[in-house]
Amino acid sequence: MKTLEQMTLREKIGQMFVTGFPSTTLSSELREVIEQYKVGNIILFSHNIADKVQLGNLVSELQQWFVSYTGIPGFITIDQEGGRVTRMPSDATNVAGAMAIASTGRPEHAYTAGRITARELKALGINFNLAPVMDINNNPLNPVINVRSYGDSAEVVQEYGIAMMKGLLDGGVMSSLKHFPGHGDTNVDSHIGLPTIDKSLEELEALELRPFVEAIKQGAKAIMSAHILFPQIEKSGVPGTMSYTIITELLKEKLGFKGLVVSDCLEMDAIKRFYGTAQGALGAVKAGVDLVFISHSPSVVKDAIELIEAAIASGELEEAVIDRAVSKILAYKAEVADVAAPNTDIVGCDTHRRSNELIRTETICLVKGELEPVQERSKEVLFVGAYSYRSDMASSSVNDQLNFAEYMGEQFEASYVAVDVDPNEEQIRAVVDQAKDYKRIVLGLFNGRENTGQLKLAHALMEAGLHVTAVALGRPYDLSLLKGECTGLAAFEYSQGAFQSLVPVLSGKFKPTAKITIAL
Repeated sequence: MKTLEQMTLREKIGQMFVTGFPSTTLSSELREVIEQYKVGNIILFSHNIADKVQLGNLVSELQQWFVSYTGIPGFITIDQEGGRVTRMPSDATNVAGAMAIASTGRPEHAYTAGRITARELKALGINFNLAPVMDINNNPLNPVINVRSYGDSAEVVQEYGIAMMKGLLDGGVMSSLKHFPGHGDTNVDSHIGLPTIDKSLEELEALELRPFVEAIKQGAKAIMSAHILFPQIEKSGVPGTMSYTIITELLKEKLGFKGLVVSDCLEMDAIKRFYGTAQGALGAVKAGVDLVFISHSPSVVKDAIELIEAAIASGELEEAVIDRAVSKILAYKAEVADVAAPNTDIVGCDTHRRSNELIRTETICLVKGELEPVQERSKEVLFVGAYSYRSDMASSSVNDQLNFAEYMGEQFEASYVAVDVDPNEEQIRAVVDQAKDYKRIVLGLFNGRENTGQLKLAHALMEAGLHVTAVALGRPYDLSLLKGECTGLAAFEYSQGAFQSLVPVLSGKFKPTAKITIAL
């Protein structure tokens, strides 16, 4: 592996960038930025992945390109949080999300989820997981964090987040905590806007910073920045990612963090629309960010690298800033980056799947009412539910073949009806008319606060005198919006794994013991 002293300026800058590409094979544009601009790292998304064999081969090819054209293995990064943010293929073991795991009351489950995830990532050559989320979801209207957070208290978030972090590190991959100094108290998604948190440093220290502070004490190796304005702390009008005050003075100096500081993607609108991605990259480097993500467009990476080269040439940026960052990057790559052949036997193995299924079953929460078992082939039960959709830009792609009502109807050999994500009055009347032939309705809700037709349907069914069991398949806050007598379950995600976990709970074979970790 090349040393810092052996590297040209462009090679050093290239080590500080992470980019992506739109397909399951290396694009010509990606090959060019690796060969000509010496970009040394990649981020993978669902659109890059078909199955574990293809993924293992793709990672091997990427590493061959990195070694051939930069002399250094790459960080192969991925957002494999579990739950709603899951990039790995269906033949891998995809764990439950943060809030679901915290609901079990067992931090060891967070560690196991991290360890399983790390073992499977490492077996495929992926060496850097952009997880766990350490944001405290203290704003119920948060559109992008919500169930990705372990809860709405610092105590829960730090206990479970650190457990997952340790599982990932013990499994041999890098772990990046996110999103510093906290993305929980926003009602704007930084993928599509620029959030503001108008809190003082003292207020952040009392809540949002606490999980990060404890994680630093317990060995955190990487922390991701948030694209959020903190006007009481950074008065120049730039977000955390571009703030020297927040990245260097607060995180590195005041909190003593010595690991890698990584940016969230600079193609998110919070940066791209308000500052420009290339200018955002320069700003992030000047602020003290070590590893810069431009996750989708290799062509934009070229602009950013050239801008940083020009800044060094003009004296706007000191080359010593680049050297300090690259020294850390090389040190961590020496720990985790290699070019070993993939071992797909570990990925999705029976041991991992059994452990994951046990954990997932324990995540289902009975939030309100009493649960009456659903019998197979029951003529008294009707399953109703909407199709899923991509609820935010962080979420993984949607399986449009998966529908809650259909899945449950087939599992229980019972009647079912699928409805639109936001059913209109006509559809609501039709479902209520059909439901009158049944005594009980099991209704899957998916983010009803944003799709109020689902809540109107639930209330119409209750007003018709039917017993409704509502299952929150996204944000559990939906259950607090239901007025009237009903049973409420929280499953936290719209996925086959969550559906499988619901079957033994609904059938009465497993009594839910999980407790919700947020105030409803």
